[in-house]
Amino acid sequence: MSQNNLNSDSQNSETIPLQQTPGVEVSAEVEPAKAVTEKDVSLKEKKKPETNQRLVSLDAYRGFVMLAMASGGLAIASVVRNSPEVLDQYNGTQWESSWKTLWQTLSYQLSHVEWTGAGFWDLIQPSFMFMVGVSMPFSVRKRRQKGDSTFKIWMHAIFRAILLVALGVFLSSQFSPERGFTYEDVPQTNFTFANVLCQIGLGYLVVFFYVNRSFATQMIGVVTILGGYWFFFYQYMPPEDELAAVKTYLKEVQHKDEAEWSQFSGIGSAWNKHTNAAAAVDRQLLNMFPRYDNPKDDPDQGDTFWVNNGGYQTLNFIPSIATMLFGLMAGQLLISNRLEKMKVKWLLQAGLICFGISMLLDTSIWPVNINNWEWHLVPIVKRIWSPGWAIFSAGWAFWFLAVFYWIIDVKGYKKWAFPFVVVGMNSIAMYCMAQLLRTWIQVSLMIHLKALDKATGWSVGGSLFSADCPYAPIAVSATVLFVFWLICLWMYLQRIFIKI
Repeated sequence: MSQNNLNSDSQNSETIPLQQTPGVEVSAEVEPAKAVTEKDVSLKEKKKPETNQRLVSLDAYRGFVMLAMASGGLAIASVVRNSPEVLDQYNGTQWESSWKTLWQTLSYQLSHVEWTGAGFWDLIQPSFMFMVGVSMPFSVRKRRQKGDSTFKIWMHAIFRAILLVALGVFLSSQFSPERGFTYEDVPQTNFTFANVLCQIGLGYLVVFFYVNRSFATQMIGVVTILGGYWFFFYQYMPPEDELAAVKTYLKEVQHKDEAEWSQFSGIGSAWNKHTNAAAAVDRQLLNMFPRYDNPKDDPDQGDTFWVNNGGYQTLNFIPSIATMLFGLMAGQLLISNRLEKMKVKWLLQAGLICFGISMLLDTSIWPVNINNWEWHLVPIVKRIWSPGWAIFSAGWAFWFLAVFYWIIDVKGYKKWAFPFVVVGMNSIAMYCMAQLLRTWIQVSLMIHLKALDKATGWSVGGSLFSADCPYAPIAVSATVLFVFWLICLWMYLQRIFIKI
């Protein structure tokens, strides 16, 4: 376990005589004007980057992503959806239009899009996966420096991949019991592999194989994976009986209409929800495991998996490998001896290239609509991690990383990033807390704030959990997030860093 030096950005302007500078000899008659400051030495050192130095920007970016994930979007989308009085608050005033636009924009950006396109919330998972790739070269270098053999490094990678998948399944199988529940009331393990930890674990060893390979080799891997996955979708034609059964289930059990599975026509129809190639694989794969979800109205066949309601599929991990490979390329760039400004330039250019390619593949991601200009060669869909999405989301990840790296490690503005670093150093802990402890922390706050209110006559808990205030869910979410952060801060100060 290691810890960032949070004071590494501080610079002392105290003048140091030249004779104290290593490797330099001067006479005692040197004028003070010729003295060298620590800042001068620092500037000289920046000409040749220190490749062994821990990059604070990586922890900060990872922490930013995990804080966003743990926030749950601060419940803003649900507030806008369930409390129309929020939007109507300034009706009839000069602020009406701006107020509604603000909340509608926040709601869109802090929730997943229905199928195609992207908001900020859709970029959290690819950013996390991208950072897995970025971290790999640094992790391997550290183990090499410790003297680990290639065999030992690979054994650790295999262990990590298995543990990530197991942890993902464990977190997907949580149960909120009622008082008096029995053994028979508890559902069995939910064997699903679409969450981010399972996806990382399933593709981890493939990405690890490409560590320290040449850029050309890595690009061949990306093109092969995305091109092959595109063809796998393109050539698939669902059997008529299976297609009819899926549509019947969606209509009669899920009470969905045709819009649920007909987002695209023509070549893009291969990427429609529930009828694509990856969905067909899950109907075979997931039914090999014991099921308790999606019950089928046939007692002879028992509980059967039909669809993932969100459209997420197990095979998403294949194009996700490309996302992690993009991150691996970025990590090898950052660990190299190139000048810092060139690293930033390459990251920005890589993002721009990704945007250009993805916009050529699918017009649905264009910021403006142009009449008679519409095609969907590779629809950009996050929920099935289409090849177009892998490229588009990588563009944003490259740009986010470039900004964090430039501000924190190039310009040296590190102190502001401390709240993010605290979380980034314990990203797995934050992820598990967000999945396991949210309800428990919320109930604990209710219990103890009620005691505080009764003892003092205040109304802290009453205001925070008010049923009459439409903004209360936002305040509660922010408070729970702050508690998560305080736990990470305590772990950071105690030098407790949970790694896999």
